[in-house]
Amino acid sequence: MMDNRKAEKIAKALSDPNRLTILKEIKRNKDCLYCSELNNTLDLAQPSICHHLKLLIDCELITSDKDGRNVRYALNNKVFNEYIKFVEGLRI
Repeated sequence: MMDNRKAEKIAKALSDPNRLTILKEIKRNKDCLYCSELNNTLDLAQPSICHHLKLLIDCELITSDKDGRNVRYALNNKVFNEYIKFVEGLRI
């Protein structure tokens, strides 16, 4: 069960258009995206992309997996589902 603090952290992460683009790109690539592929999608410097990825990892919306010299990112569907249930629980 998700607590208020974690839900707030996720809501803040989802409030940025660049992070939403990252999530959409991961989903579009069948839940697997390498950092180098984001350089072509986002008009941001590499440190900015890394910052956005770190925030998404910190709130557990994505996972990272080292693949040789590259890092592969995937959506964490379990956390997404918990967040959706949390938000649905706020409806009257």
